[in-house]
Amino acid sequence: MVVENAPLFVPTPGGPELLIILFIAILLFGANKIPKLARSTGEAMGEFQKGREKVETELEEMREKGFEEEDEDGDDDFVDTSSVASEGTETETETETETN
Repeated sequence: MVVENAPLFVPTPGGPELLIILFIAILLFGANKIPKLARSTGEAMGEFQKGREKVETELEEMREKGFEEEDEDGDDDFVDTSSVASEGTETETETETETN
């Protein structure tokens, strides 16, 4: 039985690897598009960060507010899903069941 040990850390690329990755990126996108690509990536990361912070603050507000207040106010949202037909009238499915 051979047991393989998983590495405790993931190695990060060093200098030569980063140069190879940069060279491939220049070949794929061209030297003119690299700054635009970096700018759009930075903007996307900034938007993601803002969204994450917004969700975190909303969750924190919910924790501070407490769930008891939501339970008391939740009764207003109750929707009655029972049948609207009165006792004297029959629905189409009831009539079909009785005739079969």
